[in-house]
Amino acid sequence: MSKYLKYIILIIVITTISCLAMWRSDLKFWNNEDVSAEAESGAPKDRIEKIKVGEGNTYGALMTNAGIPTATANQIYDASFELYDLAKVRIGKYLELVYDVTDGKFKKFVYKIDSEEELVVTMSWPDPVNDDPNTITDPAEVMLVIEEPIWKAEIIPIPYETKIKAVSGEVSSSLYQSALEHGMDDQAIIALANAYQWTIDFAMDARVGDTYKTIYEERYLDGDDVGSGNILAARYLNAGTPYYLFYFEESEENQGYFDENGNSVQKMFLRAPVEFRHISSGYTTGTRVVMEIGLVGPHMAIDYAAASGTPIRAVGDGVVASAGWNNGGYGNLVKIRHNGTYSTNYAHQSKILVRTGQHVKQGEIIGLVGSTGYSTGPHLHFEMVKNGAKVDPLKEILPPGKAIKNENRARFTAEMEKYKQQLDQE
Repeated sequence: MSKYLKYIILIIVITTISCLAMWRSDLKFWNNEDVSAEAESGAPKDRIEKIKVGEGNTYGALMTNAGIPTATANQIYDASFELYDLAKVRIGKYLELVYDVTDGKFKKFVYKIDSEEELVVTMSWPDPVNDDPNTITDPAEVMLVIEEPIWKAEIIPIPYETKIKAVSGEVSSSLYQSALEHGMDDQAIIALANAYQWTIDFAMDARVGDTYKTIYEERYLDGDDVGSGNILAARYLNAGTPYYLFYFEESEENQGYFDENGNSVQKMFLRAPVEFRHISSGYTTGTRVVMEIGLVGPHMAIDYAAASGTPIRAVGDGVVASAGWNNGGYGNLVKIRHNGTYSTNYAHQSKILVRTGQHVKQGEIIGLVGSTGYSTGPHLHFEMVKNGAKVDPLKEILPPGKAIKNENRARFTAEMEKYKQQLDQE
């Protein structure tokens, strides 16, 4: 077949398709279907089918059960693989299948990877007009190109609508109970407690009569309330002393919470390694007698009474120096070396979840509370060692995180003052 004949056939095919498109458009006109008016009316364009991932479900089986052809499911999987492996879809999440409301055809796949990002795989059609005719050896290939869609994957931020909310109150029994009564949801209360975790231990430091005020994000998706976002600013008045914090992104490397002077509130160590009921035994260099197990001597540690199985957190970044059974009465013991100055020890664990030599991050779960070794009941025996000597963790002045650089102070101050005025308003 000559080169010119190929061009002629290609033009005929494209012209035919264009005529069909025009005919369909005219048909809509004669049926009084005003496309632009329909678009402006806010009429729904898509139908979304959500499929929940359950125990034992796989991506392939869920797509098949939803009526998606295996070839299409495989194309979506292949298009996504380098960005996200859909074989790893998690229980409780949803596969979202988007269908065009006009013709009912499946056109988009969405999977929310986490609370911030989603995988979107969209169907598109090649443009035969821009294809190089010299690469087409058979006129039938033109129709083949038109009939075969291409699936393109990308990871994008979830398009939340964000509203700013402020809540204030007074602690009568606990911060959690007071904040609930004033309309904060669980997620926002936990985020507030986490923002203060280096500054205030709400199990020990909080007092009846303390007051608080916080400014935070509420997120909405498709009109539905989907929980809170960032805590933007807060003030907690603890025994007459105000503690401020402000969320600020100085750079990719330094972002988080800072006080009103631009100093990071994030310390090298957390205030407590475990969620506990009470401190059952404090730090002392004097003589302590435990009749039940025949111990006499100093207790240079903090004992946190907690239910067996309660998660134990590393108070700071570091390397596990040892993890295993200790014959000196500690039972299951984990030692973490943080730097040349500090190390911490976590004893009496029911189960150890890390290994020697493992790098751990601040807040990472390293084991579970237990009562192994010389112990009279479930608790965490926590020791802090500084330059080879045990110190009182509750009295140690903890090294702070990075302060905001001088060249960024003006930007921080402008943003901080805006929120501080709101926090100080009664």
